[in-house]
Amino acid sequence: MQVRKKQANSHQCIICGIDNPYGLAAPFYELDNGKVATTFRYREQHQSYPGRAHGGMITCMLDELAGRAIWIVEPDVLAVTTSIQVKFRKPVPYDTTLYGIGEIVSNTRRGFQAFAKITDAQGTVLAQADVTYLKLPAQTITDADMHEELDVHVPDDVREWDDALAQ
Repeated sequence: MQVRKKQANSHQCIICGIDNPYGLAAPFYELDNGKVATTFRYREQHQSYPGRAHGGMITCMLDELAGRAIWIVEPDVLAVTTSIQVKFRKPVPYDTTLYGIGEIVSNTRRGFQAFAKITDAQGTVLAQADVTYLKLPAQTITDADMHEELDVHVPDDVREWDDALAQ
């Protein structure tokens, strides 16, 4: 699977923020199958029970994956989560490379629905979510300069994604 584009990171987001010492600094890639993908690692600081990532951090990543999927078709849209239904399938470890995929299920003028999942290196689904978003103007969400916060480009050489992990 070909990587079409790497999406920008932010400064302080708990999932993609490159300046957040508690965050994941996860990269996100737009794939040629219309999905967004990431590879990341939870750390011990993200623990729930020993050896397991906290469900809140898992939910955050699923929300980020699903929400970023809209930027493939509408790169300037900002949206807020109105509902998220998470299914925790298996324990999600920390200090292990994990993979995530997000995709749009339906898209209207006012909002969209998306699906996201986190898998291990073998493609086993560890957690998944169905998420609904409301599209809003940036000034309704925050008074911060969104382009300054969200336009952090961190170059890398990722050009391909494992087909089995992109489904």
